[in-house]
Amino acid sequence: MDPVLEAIFGNRSAVQVLLFLEAYGSGYASRIATTYEVPVMAIQRQLRRLETNGVLLSRTVGKTRVFEFNMRIPTVRNLRQLLSAELEQLPDADIKRYYRQRQRPRRTGKQ
Repeated sequence: MDPVLEAIFGNRSAVQVLLFLEAYGSGYASRIATTYEVPVMAIQRQLRRLETNGVLLSRTVGKTRVFEFNMRIPTVRNLRQLLSAELEQLPDADIKRYYRQRQRPRRTGKQ
């Protein structure tokens, strides 16, 4: 993780949440926490803080609360450009480990 981003956003878990959402478009607390191997509570705290301040929106899908960026705010659009540029500069090992996970289930009957 880039220490400059941690300084800008306050801590590592905030950076992890924002980069995850930029890479995948949406996400929920336990998946983000599992991806980075960090406690779920730290991720939930950041998601709550970002939602309270209008950076994120959430919706309920079944019993899961899914978060995504609030694109109605111009500042969030600029933030996403910054995050996208940061994702492009990450080492290939980090990109493969954190940002290239399978998103959809396997086809039924596939061996």
